Amino acid sequence: MRYDAGSIDIAIVGAGHAGVEAALAAARLGCETILFTLSLDAVANMPCNPSIGGTAKGHLVREIDALGGEMGRAADANFLQSRMLNRGKGPAVHSLRAQIDRPAYTRYMKHKLELTPHLTLKQAEIVELLTDADGQACGVVTALGAVYHAKAVILATGTYLKGKIYVGDVTYAAGPDNQRPAEQLSGSLRQAGLALRRFKTGTPARVKRGSIDFTGLEVQPGDEPVTPFSFETDPAGLFNRTVCHVTYTNEETHRVIRENLQYSPLYSGKIEGVGPRYCPSIEDKVVKFPDKDRHQIFIEPMGEDTEEMYIQGMSSSLPEQVQLALYHTVKGLEKAEFMRNAYAIEYDCIDPTDLKPTLEFRSVPHLYGAGQFNGTSGYEEAAAQGLIAGINAARQVQGKEGIVLRRDQAYIGTLIDDLVTKGCSDPYRMMTSRSEYRLLLRQDNADARLTPLGHEIGLISDERYQRFLEKQRLIDGELRRVKGVSVAPGEELNRLLVSHETAPLTTGAKLADLIRRPQLGYEMLAPFDPGRPDLPAAVREEVEVAIKYEGYIKKQLDQVARMERLENTRLPEDTDYTAIRGLRLEAVEKLCRIRPRSLGQASRISGVSPADISVLLIWLEQQGRGER
Repeated sequence: MRYDAGSIDIAIVGAGHAGVEAALAAARLGCETILFTLSLDAVANMPCNPSIGGTAKGHLVREIDALGGEMGRAADANFLQSRMLNRGKGPAVHSLRAQIDRPAYTRYMKHKLELTPHLTLKQAEIVELLTDADGQACGVVTALGAVYHAKAVILATGTYLKGKIYVGDVTYAAGPDNQRPAEQLSGSLRQAGLALRRFKTGTPARVKRGSIDFTGLEVQPGDEPVTPFSFETDPAGLFNRTVCHVTYTNEETHRVIRENLQYSPLYSGKIEGVGPRYCPSIEDKVVKFPDKDRHQIFIEPMGEDTEEMYIQGMSSSLPEQVQLALYHTVKGLEKAEFMRNAYAIEYDCIDPTDLKPTLEFRSVPHLYGAGQFNGTSGYEEAAAQGLIAGINAARQVQGKEGIVLRRDQAYIGTLIDDLVTKGCSDPYRMMTSRSEYRLLLRQDNADARLTPLGHEIGLISDERYQRFLEKQRLIDGELRRVKGVSVAPGEELNRLLVSHETAPLTTGAKLADLIRRPQLGYEMLAPFDPGRPDLPAAVREEVEVAIKYEGYIKKQLDQVARMERLENTRLPEDTDYTAIRGLRLEAVEKLCRIRPRSLGQASRISGVSPADISVLLIWLEQQGRGER
């Protein structure tokens, strides 16, 4: 029996990392919001690995925080170990990664949701999407018959939608960690006109800590001092609470896998879904890289109050007895006891080219998609999309224009533009190489890029914004100072310069010019800069990067300026591309499907050539003159 459960502004389906950020953003912007989850015990769950951040993913977390999202603060409050990756490379690819206390993170996010005004958290399975006579999303229905009327709906179903787990020849309907899946919603989405497809991901076994022999394993400590994710977190209060360990597969491991490949559903044809290219199972690694004699394996704790350890890098869908055999060939895991076996999981998701850059469906107005439902992989990618979907759903309800981040503005902008413009044939993972503006989109300057926008949207408080402005004032002031300070040659200074294999001074030099030398740095020159003010570490870092990479940053800004005309040239949403003479048939097909909002977006569509862009430019000029 159905019953009317009331009306709200925004209904969100799924309380994973995308759903949580969407719900918090919408509620904080003043919309009455309800967040549905199949289980209140799995809010912001981390089934694949207990970590946040990593290469490019750390950038996303910083950007989420700079816009007013929650993931960065939650990670800082519940981390076990923190490391900055790629320190040996330039600042564009420095990426923070933190080992997270998984149960504590879930409790933190659940409580945060419970305490947020305008937000209701409810355990229920959504089985139907409601649409009105105009085809607009207007509500959802639970398995128990409750009908919730809503002005906007966000789908963030993760890997639960028709979820199916594979372990060897054993297959059963389930979500992550053997939780119940969402079995009925897919049919309703298809009836609403959404095209669904199957993707696949996997997770490694969880092993009892006491069964691991850590003797002789590589120890991987965290960084000291700790760098926080959130610009609001005081690093002085952060300390690493554990170490991780590294081990490796070997030829015996690979032999066990090769001899049992016929039992893998990946290779027997049972699994239809497409798996993640950049996070393959251990059997995929052995098959695709036959010349590699070992693969790195990370042993990571799930939390402080549990004995479960993730064996990261060994996800598998092989039968349990084969999993045990191959795990036991790895140093340190010879007597490993499984607490949870590894598995593959297949699920329904969409083609993200069906979405607008605001993450609203073109075919179903007021319906938004976020996270793995959109074809992505990773907690950070999901949270970033959830934040944007929550913001834009709230702005639509409030009669405001949606927010679209540019590719030169944020990795989040790159992520969403890639999804809605290019689509994805396998689960999409963010990488620094996907951005043509890496030096502009560093993780250290995410606040400078996005906090003013977060304040304008309404997710950054006035108090936080004032602290941000003060930080920018300190950075600007110190940049002016070091560019004006002269350093005289001297015996001690020249001894330092020669010891670092750079030319000694014979005449005075600007401090900024010394900092620019590759062998030197801002901190190293402190003894020769007596007028230096006492500044926070984040300010000092920004000053050094701005000076050292000034020329390269200017080149990227020039590149942005060259693309600006195309990005700012809007294409009407109702454009009839079939009526534009000169466009190739493939371009017409792609343009009609994706409906780009600008010439810049159109230029990134696979199948749209530079000649097609020239045709569109001429057509737009003719429209401006009233020609046909």
